[in-house]
Amino acid sequence: MPSPLSPDRSPAAEPHDRGAVDALLEQLRRLRGGVDAVRDEAGGAEYGTADPGARWRRAVCDLADSQLDDLDAQLAQLREPRAAAPGRTAGSLLTRVGSAEWDLLTDRIDWSEELYAIFGRTAEEGPLSLDELPSAIAPADQSRLTAMVTDCLIDGRTIDGEFRVVRPDGTQRTVHMVGEPVLDPDGGTASMWAVLRDVSELRRSEQAMKAARDSLSRQEHRLAVELQEAVLPPWRGPLRFPHGGPAGLDLAVHFVPEPGEAAARSDWYDATQLPDGGTLLSVGDLAGRGATVTSGLAMLLGALRGMALSGVGPGPLLGWLNQLLEASAQPMLGSALCCRYDPATRTLQWAQAGHPPPLLFAAGRGRALDRPHGEVLGTGAQSLYGLAKHALGGGEVLVLHTAGLNAVLDPQSLAPAITEAPDAQSCLSVLTDATSGAPGACLLVARVTTD
Repeated sequence: MPSPLSPDRSPAAEPHDRGAVDALLEQLRRLRGGVDAVRDEAGGAEYGTADPGARWRRAVCDLADSQLDDLDAQLAQLREPRAAAPGRTAGSLLTRVGSAEWDLLTDRIDWSEELYAIFGRTAEEGPLSLDELPSAIAPADQSRLTAMVTDCLIDGRTIDGEFRVVRPDGTQRTVHMVGEPVLDPDGGTASMWAVLRDVSELRRSEQAMKAARDSLSRQEHRLAVELQEAVLPPWRGPLRFPHGGPAGLDLAVHFVPEPGEAAARSDWYDATQLPDGGTLLSVGDLAGRGATVTSGLAMLLGALRGMALSGVGPGPLLGWLNQLLEASAQPMLGSALCCRYDPATRTLQWAQAGHPPPLLFAAGRGRALDRPHGEVLGTGAQSLYGLAKHALGGGEVLVLHTAGLNAVLDPQSLAPAITEAPDAQSCLSVLTDATSGAPGACLLVARVTTD
């Protein structure tokens, strides 16, 4: 039985940039072509041939394909450094390979030296028969191995699968096995031949990479939540203002999470008291999730509040936010609704950027206000945003919401209960009951006081 080829351990230049990695990947593709050529040369005989040389070349080519797949994945990690596991290189993929043949007619068993090493056995102890083989396998994997061997011997199928070997000292090795039946002249199974590859280091590397990705994901999520808590208003309850609340408005807010949604979010609502006594109300949504979106949301809200305090109206304000998102280092898309309420005249001025309009409830009726023109934020620096004006009366209720509740909020059916509610929090209770189980969205209720 020929011994497996030893891996080339000559030092290789480590890639320093993306171009070098691409060159390595191109070499890998050429190497695949060479493996296919060798397989074609050995492929003249069907599976089951008694020619050991052809069997060996074909099985080694199959294993080489598997190794090249693993190496391809490892090289890809060099193009995405975040996903690479520390302390692991492509060299860990070059692992021990052994072979075996179980002759069913003579009961002779041939194991290569490498296979003894994989199973932790000595030549004096001898090889394991097919009946004894499951005793050296982890209990959870024994049925899988038995099924593969049975399919090979009875149905003439090739073997391709993994299982864990339990050595006499208690250590475990993960083994990838490929094999085939060897047929006699009458077409019956004369023996089973297999090549086994120790992939323990590879699987540990994959687990380490997965653990690293999961850890990074948790850290990003924690960062997003901490940043969100530092910048955004609370998810539910009354909004608190430094000087006792906005003049002429009773406010209540609530965030309706999606089922199973993590704490980090991209929806927002906000209320800002202005120096002239007015109030800026806003809701919106940025596309995406995670720390990047939360940091973008922090930037957007900071800019929104700063421009509102400097006297910029809703239309021009959205125009500046559009340019900000489009020109940022990581361009983003988002929708927004900005409303400026003047308590002295009870006038609402508002503009929107690809966002659902406010809902107005008055005198037992409810309707969506007519939207002025406005493109989604982040689509271009030259977009113009129209301005709409509306006079509000005492006791009227304005509802701002993000797009997730667009399909479930029916102003007409909700109008009687909302217009009869004594305060904003009671209005909000009506809305949250009506939207129970709806996709994640933010709700902001502003009730004009009668004072």
